[in-house]
Amino acid sequence: MAEAGPLSHDDLALLEANLLPALERHHLRLLAHSLRSLQEIAGRRDGALPSQPERERWVNNHPVVAGDPGFRQAFLTELDRAACQLDALAGALGRAPLSLQLDDLITWVDGLARARVTASSPQPGSPAPPSPG
Repeated sequence: MAEAGPLSHDDLALLEANLLPALERHHLRLLAHSLRSLQEIAGRRDGALPSQPERERWVNNHPVVAGDPGFRQAFLTELDRAACQLDALAGALGRAPLSLQLDDLITWVDGLARARVTASSPQPGSPAPPSPG
């Protein structure tokens, strides 16, 4: 049976097997979907990201996406944003962007979630926020 999207059943199970907050879980799914889409566009799972013209050509020829101009543009914008994030993450890890694994994305997004929670939590010894009323 053919997959409905670029994420396999195993990919989806791995993405769901963590305890990330809803915001980070959503970000992780978008990033993973974009990674798999970019790998599909490039036809490989290693090396540099496909260029902007390659991404546009693929989207314009994809039967599910090409027929909806609004979605096509939104999808291209999302791929562009994800490409920047994946490139930065790959650079930090000293790897090629298309060689990133879902575990790399999970670890990175988990770190973002921890940083967000830590930044929004009162630090020990800091004054308590004023009580309402």
